[in-house]
Amino acid sequence: MRKALMMWWILLLTLLVLFGIYLLFAPLVLFMDTKNHTYFIKLKGLAKVSFEPDKLEVLKIKLRVAFMNFDFYPLRKSHRPKKEKVGEKRPTKRRKISPKKILALLRSFKLKRFDLNMDTGDFVLNAKLYPIFNFLDYHAGGFNINFQGNNRLVLMASNRPINIIKVFVNT
Repeated sequence: MRKALMMWWILLLTLLVLFGIYLLFAPLVLFMDTKNHTYFIKLKGLAKVSFEPDKLEVLKIKLRVAFMNFDFYPLRKSHRPKKEKVGEKRPTKRRKISPKKILALLRSFKLKRFDLNMDTGDFVLNAKLYPIFNFLDYHAGGFNINFQGNNRLVLMASNRPINIIKVFVNT
């Protein structure tokens, strides 16, 4: 009986360690499409957070974890009364993120897709930007300028949580 119980605990602990390793190395995807109004952050195989427009509210956050869906309205006023704290307030230290860390964090993301289709609304400015966008499209890809009033940005970037943790530990 005792060996069987010990075996179950070892199996449970092994599964928890494997799940933790999966969480560290699972791809984290950031996606933005301004034309279709699609904005989400997804941890592949586990969770997805979508930012969606709503008819009644300005912004709705949809959280999907495994097979469960949750909706949050961050701009809605809370109906709960605030609790007053008794006692002294302790001064809180605010940790500032340095620009060096922000830059290192942005560099840790891998750009999978980038498309920029832009119209400034001014024909002269569009004509001046046309050679620059053509040069960027030739060398980097994904840049287009138009004279039809279409604006669109599609951005897909991926990272792994272990790389984000490395940025905060190493810099």
